[in-house]
Amino acid sequence: MITAPESKTISSVMSQPKSEWKLPQLVTELPGPNAQRVLEQDAKFMSPSYTRDYPLVAKRGRGAVVEDVDGNMFLDFAAGIAVCSTGHCHPKVVVAIQEQAAELIHMSGTDFYYENMPRFAEKLAATVPGPEAKKVFFTNSGTEAVEGAVKLARYATKRDKFIAFYGGFHGRSMGSLSLTASKSTQRKGFGALLSGVEHIPYPYAYRCAHGHTAETCGAEILEQLEGQIFKRLFDPEEVAGIIIEPIQGEGGYVPAPDFFLQELQRICRQHGIMFIVDEVQSGMGRTGKWWACENSGIEPDILCSAKGIASGMPLGAFIARESVMNWKPGSHGTTFGGNPVCIAAGLATFDLIESEYRENAREIGEYIFQKTGGWTNKYKIVGDIRGRGLMIGIEIVHDQKTKEKGADLRNHIVDLAFRRGLCILGAGENTLRLSPPLLIDRQQADAALAILEQCIREVEGKA
Repeated sequence: MITAPESKTISSVMSQPKSEWKLPQLVTELPGPNAQRVLEQDAKFMSPSYTRDYPLVAKRGRGAVVEDVDGNMFLDFAAGIAVCSTGHCHPKVVVAIQEQAAELIHMSGTDFYYENMPRFAEKLAATVPGPEAKKVFFTNSGTEAVEGAVKLARYATKRDKFIAFYGGFHGRSMGSLSLTASKSTQRKGFGALLSGVEHIPYPYAYRCAHGHTAETCGAEILEQLEGQIFKRLFDPEEVAGIIIEPIQGEGGYVPAPDFFLQELQRICRQHGIMFIVDEVQSGMGRTGKWWACENSGIEPDILCSAKGIASGMPLGAFIARESVMNWKPGSHGTTFGGNPVCIAAGLATFDLIESEYRENAREIGEYIFQKTGGWTNKYKIVGDIRGRGLMIGIEIVHDQKTKEKGADLRNHIVDLAFRRGLCILGAGENTLRLSPPLLIDRQQADAALAILEQCIREVEGKA
């Protein structure tokens, strides 16, 4: 158990200037007494469906550091599941929220107009690849963005079938859950979901059944789609959309090969199928570009966004080609989507990502990949390191030759990291997920990697 020196007091940590909120500082055993009281209250009143990997009770955050209710400070490499893109409580985002909240909180963008809604939509639309003009619909979350994309694809094509991928996560509401195939527990107990959805394998290079590399994995999947799915299950002329994450999030931070995405786009274009890219976790600068799909040179018909779009405020969007998003008034709507306060946060977030943090994500991401490049040789339980920018997955295995999944080892590493002041999360069955705020610097990257190495060494020594 890590504790701070006796001379370090909780009050001194809490009174630190923001400029010093950079590295972990632990002042109590974990969880501390205040956290323990919250955990007891939570167990009594909150739904047991929430998943918590460790007992962090957050009180405040600045930059890439979160302070808990006992004054312990953690380096945050989870960012609220890749949400706090500009860090916690960025001053420019806070000012934007405060000023908007003092002026107008809600009128409903479905029935009335907001000045900043089209302003933000114009900025977002300009980032999505492809020559055709785009239109935007604002939602409250990622799952709502996916639900809207499903409706739009059906409306635009007059078809009702969808293709999604094993390992994919697209949300938990009933329509998006029908596309999700990440964990059975997410679907268990909810009965029949949306009909007309078929799943196919995702190109997972580290575990490619055909021995392909990260550049070539997936050719057989495309053959299965065209040679089996389209001939035996769904005629392609009945398929409204194919939805894919360019980098699977909950599936284990697995990037799809460029050629695979390009071929998938070709197939969609050939058959008039909507090519839907789910960038809820991978978008908004996280990979060093606005959208992960830009790395592969593809142009989606519909793109879904949320998470990092507004630095923690509940906002999502789906963006489509103008010729696709031409549905009639009343075809789709929302009470809270595009809320003025969330849009204000989104505009501030966009400007920060555009001016600083997109490039920082690329630079620090490259630095982390360089620092971890030898880990698969250095540590026998590290099987693979992959991703782009600051969307990095480290797959943990029991044996590098057999690639036996080390879910128990991964979970132990996540817990140890917390107890050393580093917040990370798992992804997939056995992968460590690094998704820090896009503003982290090299000092913070070094600190996180040092803690992570300590944890890997300890767990490996007991394996």
